[in-house]
Amino acid sequence: MLETSARLLRLLSLLQAHRDWSGAALAERLGVTPRTVRRDVDRLRELGYPVHATPGTGGGYQLGAGAQLPPLLLDDEEAVAVAVGLRTAAGRGVAGIGETSLRALAKLDQVLPARLRRRVSALTSYTVPAMRVPSEDQQADAAVLTELAGACRDSERLRFAYRDHNGASSRRTVEPHRLVCTERRWYLVAWDVDRDDWRTFRVDRITPTPPHGPRFEPRTPPAEDLAAYVSRGVSTAAYAERAVIRLHTSAQDAAQVVGVFGGVVEAEGDTTCLLRTGAPTLDVLVVHLMLLGLEFEVVEPGELVGHLSSVRDRLNRALDRSAARQGPTGRPAPDAGRSRSADGAGRTRGTPTG
Repeated sequence: MLETSARLLRLLSLLQAHRDWSGAALAERLGVTPRTVRRDVDRLRELGYPVHATPGTGGGYQLGAGAQLPPLLLDDEEAVAVAVGLRTAAGRGVAGIGETSLRALAKLDQVLPARLRRRVSALTSYTVPAMRVPSEDQQADAAVLTELAGACRDSERLRFAYRDHNGASSRRTVEPHRLVCTERRWYLVAWDVDRDDWRTFRVDRITPTPPHGPRFEPRTPPAEDLAAYVSRGVSTAAYAERAVIRLHTSAQDAAQVVGVFGGVVEAEGDTTCLLRTGAPTLDVLVVHLMLLGLEFEVVEPGELVGHLSSVRDRLNRALDRSAARQGPTGRPAPDAGRSRSADGAGRTRGTPTG
């Protein structure tokens, strides 16, 4: 059995991680009796933690926002500074700490008194960052991220207006599962109730429309690796033209070049790997492959091989014409200027005729 102080910290962590718990569930997690849970809850209240209890068979315990921050944690000024920092990190997608910041922010917002929430909101709303972010349309609002994270945590149905890539708006009701953060954007993976299927939504296109709810029983996620699932959706599945390409380099090196939005890299051997990617047209797909700067071969589709052959012939013709104009020294041939500026009679424009 855990010592009292360690058990209190464990109890507090459980209350922060989930919106409400039954006394029996907490007792089972902590390895104690329901009576001990009640005593520990009373100790947390004495320390200043606002733990609410609901009686009855469907009741339980819930950590609420209190009139003051619990002692031995943060004073008001420290709490505001931490909250603003977490919102900035979460909203800007700072590499390596964005998702962690969001989890911490969800916990902190749960216990921030109303007066401090207003101060945090004012600071974040009326502060202009000195450093420019990549693009405003790629930024996720910190308040929206927090709201989505809370719905994921509490297994609560979410309602929102969604704007697609063409600007068309639709109303969605989903069972949110997880938030996925890439280098540039945040995505919500959720079960779309009306479409009866899993969907991936860009967070910067989501406008929540409360009230949310009711609670739901979480489903088995669409993939074990949700990061790879989202990457496939945004780099391959969404496009009309898709391809499997063998890259002549290691998967580790290829991943550094391809990036999250360029496709999904799968290890094949020490010196080769497979790239699954897509594009709106075959022309765009060819440009994408050339810009990678890697040796490659087409596995599928066969149409892409024919398109590459057509592009190669077009490039060869362009090289032949360009070489003819340059001459053996690499400089423009003597008649190159005349051929560009001569009029239909063979005279050079601007040259006097006698």
